[in-house]
Amino acid sequence: MVGGRSIYLPVAPNMNRQEVDAIINCELCPRRCGVDRSSRRGFCQAPATVKLALVSLHQWEEPCLVGERGAGTIFFSHCTMRCVFCQNHEISSNGFGIEVSVERLAQIFIEQQSRGAANIELVTPTHYTDPIIDALTLAKSRGLTLPVVWNSNGYELTSTLDRLNGLVDIYLPDLKYFDDRIAVEYSSAPHYFDHASQAIRTMFAQVGRPIFNGELMTRGVIVRHLVLPNHRRDSMAILDWLYQTFGDDIYISLMSQYTPMFRAESYKNLNRRLTTFEYQSVVDHALELGIKNCFVQTGGASSTDFVPNFDGSFII
Repeated sequence: MVGGRSIYLPVAPNMNRQEVDAIINCELCPRRCGVDRSSRRGFCQAPATVKLALVSLHQWEEPCLVGERGAGTIFFSHCTMRCVFCQNHEISSNGFGIEVSVERLAQIFIEQQSRGAANIELVTPTHYTDPIIDALTLAKSRGLTLPVVWNSNGYELTSTLDRLNGLVDIYLPDLKYFDDRIAVEYSSAPHYFDHASQAIRTMFAQVGRPIFNGELMTRGVIVRHLVLPNHRRDSMAILDWLYQTFGDDIYISLMSQYTPMFRAESYKNLNRRLTTFEYQSVVDHALELGIKNCFVQTGGASSTDFVPNFDGSFII
């Protein structure tokens, strides 16, 4: 919202058919709402124009993404899922953010590079795929050389990911659930594992095995999984699938940082922090499988102190 009103992106004469369809018949995510986002909102509630909540240098990502100054995170407003425990609910559900043009987004990418960011990390970007493609193409023509990280919830369509081939260097998807019943109950995301597993296969097919420049990853896939209280068996099933499918050709990031937030207190199984036993049993399962490329978190990761302050920094 700017000046108390929404600013929508009109269909311009130089847009190709694919870009026009994305605006007037949005099918970027598995929900396939088919709405005209220039005048209506679909499930994600996102407008057609890009909406940002925070641009920052983020120190709390996986070590291979941070470097000396931090990952160049760009948080996009709204989301294609409705996680009842979302720590970023101010922007994912409440929609806080500032609308920006493709030109401004491209400038922000260049500005992050000039600040010394280790990469350009696009956080929850799926519902803005088209303007992001345009902005990345523009920024690369103006000297953007940093690796581009696609940090998504994993609830993706392979047809959308296909359009990112050659533009994204590192995929950083969540793999939240193995059991579809849990995905529906906690995130209103039917067929989550079916879509996320196909998406991760597509991501790996595009970027392949990890490549590093020193300690920094420049290409590859890191799959994040947040271990939830009372659901360690689901986490183990996810590890089984990941290792059987990819072996050590990808990295896995096992997170212990679950903190009951947003609407989690209304769900009996989610209304507490993770126990040491629950998290350690999942880590032990990874070791038993023989997984080598795995990040783990130490004590103290479960805290609201790590939730970003969404204040619109560096956007305007």
